[in-house]
Amino acid sequence: MRQAQFDAGGSHVRWTEVDGAAPARVYVHGLGAASMVYHAHIAARPELAGRRSLFVDLPGHGISDRPADFGYTLEDHADALAAALDAARVTGAEVIGHSMGGSVAIVLAHRRPDLVSRLVLTEANLDPMPPVTAGSSGIAGYEEEGFVSGGGHARVLEKVGSTWAATMRLADPLALHRSATALIKGTQPTMRRMLTDLTLDRVYVQGALSGELPGEDGLVAAGVRVVTVPDAGHNVMFDNPAAFASAIAGRP
Repeated sequence: MRQAQFDAGGSHVRWTEVDGAAPARVYVHGLGAASMVYHAHIAARPELAGRRSLFVDLPGHGISDRPADFGYTLEDHADALAAALDAARVTGAEVIGHSMGGSVAIVLAHRRPDLVSRLVLTEANLDPMPPVTAGSSGIAGYEEEGFVSGGGHARVLEKVGSTWAATMRLADPLALHRSATALIKGTQPTMRRMLTDLTLDRVYVQGALSGELPGEDGLVAAGVRVVTVPDAGHNVMFDNPAAFASAIAGRP
């Protein structure tokens, strides 16, 4: 386990790391998740093994610190991720981001292009105000106090299912609510606009069971390779790990 300070209060973002060849692959989890849980089994597959791999937990999640005076915006998370990569002396990484982690990866590539050579985004949030679900919008539907201390956190854990709840219960409720609220609000420019303006290698992975990808034609026109994975929903890495690993490896 390694760590890097990400705020003036001495809070640390932490990650676990596997040695290997460059360029490094950096795995970033989604809202209420943890990177090792969602990606370690993927990085160990034969088609991906041998590369330096970092599994970063964003602030408020997993093994990273959870300061109460932190904003937990997408930009804040991206800056914390940049602090981790700077401390690890990583540049030109392949960043594999799931859901909110994909959104953070886009912001990172936009703000610190020196750190990113390729993006693999798994059902990343690209637009503000997504449809209402039990996830980010369900969390953000509560007032902060109501979620943190008024029973909202417990109610959301009951709704999201056992797999997501297993890691969500490890995330700080305040960080979880602020992260969800920031994800709903989005960025300026939007994550979609940042993504289409980038010129690096970009792959967007969509689970077929999640339905059509909104705005797919515009992404393709901007040079984003869209990979639809059969027999998979939002958690592509669990539902079809072989196809997910192939997308990361750059195979058709």
